[in-house]
Amino acid sequence: MFDGIRRRVVSLWFPRLASERVLRRRPVDGPFALTLKQKNANRIYCLNTAASEQGLHPGMPYADARAFCPDLQSGAAEPEQDQLFLRLLCRWALRYCPWVGAEGADGLVLDITGSAHLFGGEEAMLADMRARLMRAGLSVQAGLADTRGAAWALAHYGEGVAPSGEMLPALKSSPVAALRIDEQMSAALQRLGLRSIGDLAQAARAPLTRRFGPGLLMRLDQALGAQPEEISPYSTPPNYAVRMTFPEPIGLLADVMAGTERLLLQLCAKLTTQEMGARKLRITLRRVDQDRQQVELRLARPLRDPQRILPLFERGLAEIDSGFGIDMMRLEATQAENLPVQQISHVQDRGKDKLDDLISRLGTRIGLENIQRFLPADSHIPERSFTVAPAAYSEPESGWASSQPRAGFLFPPEPVAGTGPYPPKRFLWRRMSLTTGRVTGPERIAPEWWLEDDNWRSGLRDYWRVETIQGRRLWLFYTPQNPGWFIQGEFS
Repeated sequence: MFDGIRRRVVSLWFPRLASERVLRRRPVDGPFALTLKQKNANRIYCLNTAASEQGLHPGMPYADARAFCPDLQSGAAEPEQDQLFLRLLCRWALRYCPWVGAEGADGLVLDITGSAHLFGGEEAMLADMRARLMRAGLSVQAGLADTRGAAWALAHYGEGVAPSGEMLPALKSSPVAALRIDEQMSAALQRLGLRSIGDLAQAARAPLTRRFGPGLLMRLDQALGAQPEEISPYSTPPNYAVRMTFPEPIGLLADVMAGTERLLLQLCAKLTTQEMGARKLRITLRRVDQDRQQVELRLARPLRDPQRILPLFERGLAEIDSGFGIDMMRLEATQAENLPVQQISHVQDRGKDKLDDLISRLGTRIGLENIQRFLPADSHIPERSFTVAPAAYSEPESGWASSQPRAGFLFPPEPVAGTGPYPPKRFLWRRMSLTTGRVTGPERIAPEWWLEDDNWRSGLRDYWRVETIQGRRLWLFYTPQNPGWFIQGEFS
């Protein structure tokens, strides 16, 4: 609060934020609703005015909604995209004041203290907000008061402006749900006859605290201004992007690489200041005919070393058609991750850096997700003792913790002819006649009874390492409960 100036807060509520975000891009005539799976049922998440007029409401099962409104058009809700859109609205609201924050998943809160006069007063400011949002296709309800709680109550339960210093008169007729309490507490208060904020303010505080806890009266005091409530402002994420314009167009690959190097030096300096590393980079080249071409680079590890990143761009930049010349270059780290400063030692192993650079080079051609590594898993079952993960998004781990060696090549069990608990002296496998030379074993492996696996329904397995005279080193197992011999792997 400023000296001599009472704090003033605006609350903006967008009751149809999700549906109107979709309808801005794809207008629909008639009832429209977004659905989301909740509590094992597909339910209405958000709807437009036409759907509300048909008696539909959020939380309603989608099947019931279609029964009430057969011509209902629908789409899948995307809460993450809604939050991104709300962030854009936060940035838009900065035109009115520098202190803007998000209010839940569908609202904004603005501290307009000392800035309303720039727009002709509070009423004129609210009118300008409504007009701009209406032109953008968004429904909004606004409330203005001395406190955040009172502004929220007015936005959700009767739009209006509360005169400065008169919070209780402005809210006394509002329901107790306007205090931002949960439905159960609101229902309990109504059963006691406390239906409005005015009734609650006149009730004895001690019994209310014993029955409902301190949270109820804290919300009441925040709304009336007896307790302060902060507004967390929207923080703009750092923008890791640099650009360069040229007085004369360039077109040679050497010139483009030189420009990329200068941009990388600036970008990596900014990343170093924030202790961040780039994971995805995108360079945009604007030609003199205003055509734009882009080259995207995905890295196996977060990096901010320009000398390691620059060679990775060469292949993509070599394929760029410069046309009549390039007059602008823009480099942006579209995805950045934490990369804290590390102590450098003269014995530091550079082999890992070379491997990461190799993965990045190969990933630009075939995709990082297609370069995979095997990681050990906590299971004694051979085919369950490892997992496959993208090498760019995983770290190598130590070797498999097993007292017995495992075959380097595994495949589904293939039956071979043989009887008895010892490996057969001669057997036929993949049209090859093999003779047993040396055997080692057995190693008994029991199935994991808590997992369903059709391959292990035969029960126990006795594994043998068999070296044949022909030079093949095979991994055979015998199933004593259902006698039979199988080959499952081969040692390198």
